Amino acid sequence: MAADKQNEAKPSPTEENKENAQEGGLGLEILQIIKESQQQHGLRHGDYQRYRGYCSRRLRRLRKTLGFKMGNRHKFVGKKITVDILSDNRYLLLVLMEAERAWSYAMQLKQEANTEPRKKFHLLARLRKAAKHSEKLEKLCESHRVDAKTKLEAQAYTAYLTGMVHFELQEWKLAMEAFNKCKTIYEKLASAFTEELALLYRQRVDEISPNIRYCAYNIGDQNAINDLMQMRLTGGGGGMMAEKLEALINQARTKQAATMSEVEWRGRTVPVKIDKARIFLLGLADNEAAIAQKQRERSSDNEGGKVSNLQFLHSYLTYIKLCTLVKRNESMAHTLQAKLKETGADENKRGPRPQDLIRLYDIILQSLAELSTLQGLEDDHTFQKEVSLKTLVYKAYRCFFIAQSYVLVKKWSEALVLYERVLKYAKEVQSKAKSLNNVLKDLPDVQELIAEVNAEKYSLQAAAILDTDETPEVSSQQQVKDNTPLCEHLDNFHLDKTLVGKHPNLVQFPPEFQPIPCKPLFFDLALNHVAFPPLDDKVEQKGKGGLTGYIKGIFGFGS
Repeated sequence: MAADKQNEAKPSPTEENKENAQEGGLGLEILQIIKESQQQHGLRHGDYQRYRGYCSRRLRRLRKTLGFKMGNRHKFVGKKITVDILSDNRYLLLVLMEAERAWSYAMQLKQEANTEPRKKFHLLARLRKAAKHSEKLEKLCESHRVDAKTKLEAQAYTAYLTGMVHFELQEWKLAMEAFNKCKTIYEKLASAFTEELALLYRQRVDEISPNIRYCAYNIGDQNAINDLMQMRLTGGGGGMMAEKLEALINQARTKQAATMSEVEWRGRTVPVKIDKARIFLLGLADNEAAIAQKQRERSSDNEGGKVSNLQFLHSYLTYIKLCTLVKRNESMAHTLQAKLKETGADENKRGPRPQDLIRLYDIILQSLAELSTLQGLEDDHTFQKEVSLKTLVYKAYRCFFIAQSYVLVKKWSEALVLYERVLKYAKEVQSKAKSLNNVLKDLPDVQELIAEVNAEKYSLQAAAILDTDETPEVSSQQQVKDNTPLCEHLDNFHLDKTLVGKHPNLVQFPPEFQPIPCKPLFFDLALNHVAFPPLDDKVEQKGKGGLTGYIKGIFGFGS
């Protein structure tokens, strides 16, 4: 909700233009304003409460901007918008937002009335309030200050809301008259203005048509039931008509099922006595008829092949984007080609590789493939020929640089085949370019490519011959395979290709074990034959002292 309020604070430039006064009178794009507001503030997901909050906040902003406040925070002072104060079209917008707020509240109550039937009375009151505000808007638009288009839109808007009120009250005749008036005005407006506005008016007419047919059926027109069933099967009649159309179709199928007694299949007639089976078969027939109609409409659209202006504009913008991308990549390819020739002359200098150019030409060919599938240009044979000719040119250059990449790795046969493919593409370009000379002016020179390919072919053949003749003849003695490591035959030369490979045999690792002298062990054998002197006189003799010895021991006399 915070994000919605931030978006509302700054109205878009297009919205401001719609609300500003036009030359010769005040103007207001009523239908366009309400449709855009509804789509941006909740009605895309059926959230009428969010749209009602938006209408309330916009009303507050409009009153504050115009200085048209209803008193202050302590006291309410009612004000009415009259023709005399109609100096700005925002006064008309103020009344329009009041009607939209009441209408959105009524639609919110209609959703809640499915579980709470008492809210239907409040719903009718809010619908009447919305119709009252629309009538007020229509009276204001009768002023000479308002232009004719706004007057017609106000009349259509009033007729629409009035018809909604009568529709909810089941006053079918009055509702049908109001809806027919609204439909007539919008059809006239659609035929008088641009296609963008006409599309908006036609969508409104399509929304009203199910209501008109439903009113006609309830009045007594039995032919309207077929139109309503067809409309329901093809996806029309959404919103408030959906539940009523569903109930109406079920009722009509039940009546038809009473007269359906048998069905024929593969030459055999079978009686149908179960009511559910009859209703199912009738619904199946209706679905098949709707599918057949859709297929007929699709085939007629394909035969017409007409693309809308919006789609054609999108194709044009995509064409500009893809052409710019092709020119950008072509310019980068020319720069890399110049650098590639410079590095070819100076071998020590590192520069771009042919693979870089291949990637650029791949992107160019992808862009050209997208160009050929643009909507609205499928039947433009001249355009398709131009795109196919450009594709051949860039395919030739891509193939040339693929061959160059094979030359670098000395794959002579593959490179030669690719050079022949380049010549084939170049000849096709020359044969097709006779009728499209203007296209070749913006493309790389094919004749220069042919001359370069011929020169490369001769140099490639010479390099291939030299590569086969310059193989050194090595004596069989030097080619003897020896598994001894290099460190053991440094004085003798042996041709061993493994020395320059990933696993050269330089030394033996881990090394072999070698015998070494160990440290001597000493054993003391003389100790067993040595006679030690007696130590008896050194040993203390333990005597029998008794009580006297005990006392002497205590006082230390014997020590």
